[in-house]
Amino acid sequence: MRISGLLLLTCVSVGLLALGGCAGSDVREAGSAASPGQFPRPAAAGEVLAQATVLQKDGEKPQLCLGAIAQSLPPQCYGPPILGWDWATVDQAESASGVTWGSYAITGIWDAAAFTVTQPPIPLSLFDPLVTIDPRLDEVNPGPGDDSTLLRLQDELNTAEYSPATFSDWSEAPILSNWTQNGYLWVSVIYDDGSVQRFFDDQWGAGVVAVQSALKGAD
Repeated sequence: MRISGLLLLTCVSVGLLALGGCAGSDVREAGSAASPGQFPRPAAAGEVLAQATVLQKDGEKPQLCLGAIAQSLPPQCYGPPILGWDWATVDQAESASGVTWGSYAITGIWDAAAFTVTQPPIPLSLFDPLVTIDPRLDEVNPGPGDDSTLLRLQDELNTAEYSPATFSDWSEAPILSNWTQNGYLWVSVIYDDGSVQRFFDDQWGAGVVAVQSALKGAD
């Protein structure tokens, strides 16, 4: 298995792998319809649930970290802005070296650019989620991809214009991580309404890429 994550790709400091060549990228307006061949950035039609770390540096806005987190003190992570967040109203937050963070189950609205809190957050230590297993992880029924093909596609993914490596601001990157497992190239994204899966199906054939959405429907 080879894993590529938002925090494993480029320009990181303590505890993370670095890959040179950080470049900016023109980002299509979030939430707008994708042109043919353009990576989708869908908004959610209703409330969604995030199980994630919220992190805020002094003097900066809080971020919703849905991808990898560097286990330093304080931790390091990046993600889209989270609106309506108030540390005074939540429990189990920690602070060190000018950084405040905590892990929560948060219900809100995703507009493809920012996450807006709509209900009181619950510390993850007190949250009892409904566990669901993606059937594509079942080794009895593997995907169609062989290792060499999946690794080649992973290399293509990591150099595509929508790869996190092309973003100077990681909070704008729609892809969180990718890895190969059980005959699939897995791609974790902030949110997918089905359009991201269709994008990869059109690119490389149905069933080759398995898209997972970090934000889930709140119902």
